[in-house]
Amino acid sequence: MFAAPPSVEAQVFTEIPKAFGRGADRSTWADIQFPGAQTPTFLEGPSFDREGNLWVVDIPWGRLFRITPAGEVSVGAEYDGEPNGLKFHKDGRAFICDHKNGIMVFDPRTGKVEPYLERSSLERFKATNDLVFAKNGDIYFTDQGQTGLQDPTGRLYRLRVDGRLELLLNNVPSPNGLVLNKAENALFLAVTRANQIWKVTLLPDGSVTKVGAWVQMSGGSGPDGLAIDENDNIAACHVGFGAVWLFSALGEPMLRINSPTGILTTNCAYGGPDNRTLFITESKSGSILTAQMPVPGRLMFSHEP
Repeated sequence: MFAAPPSVEAQVFTEIPKAFGRGADRSTWADIQFPGAQTPTFLEGPSFDREGNLWVVDIPWGRLFRITPAGEVSVGAEYDGEPNGLKFHKDGRAFICDHKNGIMVFDPRTGKVEPYLERSSLERFKATNDLVFAKNGDIYFTDQGQTGLQDPTGRLYRLRVDGRLELLLNNVPSPNGLVLNKAENALFLAVTRANQIWKVTLLPDGSVTKVGAWVQMSGGSGPDGLAIDENDNIAACHVGFGAVWLFSALGEPMLRINSPTGILTTNCAYGGPDNRTLFITESKSGSILTAQMPVPGRLMFSHEP
């Protein structure tokens, strides 16, 4: 439908040191996702704290890695869980979507990871995946589990600041990364197994309407993590394709960023001194990639005073 956009190759910013690898160990998550294959690390959930450190999660081993602006890696926390999505709140804590435990909260000052929202009423989540903060502090998050076209029952939730949990969608074949536009009247949702990005229109009363496919992708496994810039252009990680696509606010492809290390480009976040550097997790190799972007990324709720 569109001509191929210009392409660039990302650069390797840093890699998780081999000393942190856990490939010889066994993990239920890794055994199901990558049967018989060693999985020393599997990175997702990049997010910056208020000091400019990049944090990423290591799903199969329940770890949070802290990466300094110089690229030095350390283990910031380790717990009994399967952390997937991570975003920093303005108060300095990080909120985590955990496959195993629901929503967790991490305090870097103490190193503790504690439960925040373990279930909806008396029902466990399928497996929470990713989250985004609204300006007023509401949390939108996805509940993906093993859903797909064979079982299109993945869910999109909103957790209000007053504690109310609202189910917005329950018919999504693998809901994954998500972002809000600047006006916060639309939420863009990566639907991995349909290979689509959906646009979820948000009405003033908080309800949703006119949900539709905004971008149709092809190949790989589908879109995973999303990031948005100041012009509402959306960067979409195409897992299984080894690329990140930049789409305009109208959905037109503007740029393709190719991975030099592997095809499992799962998540991305804007950072750097001018917020124009896109940091990308290539999960299987344990690499953090970077690419310079044409427009600064959105300063999300986590960085507002």
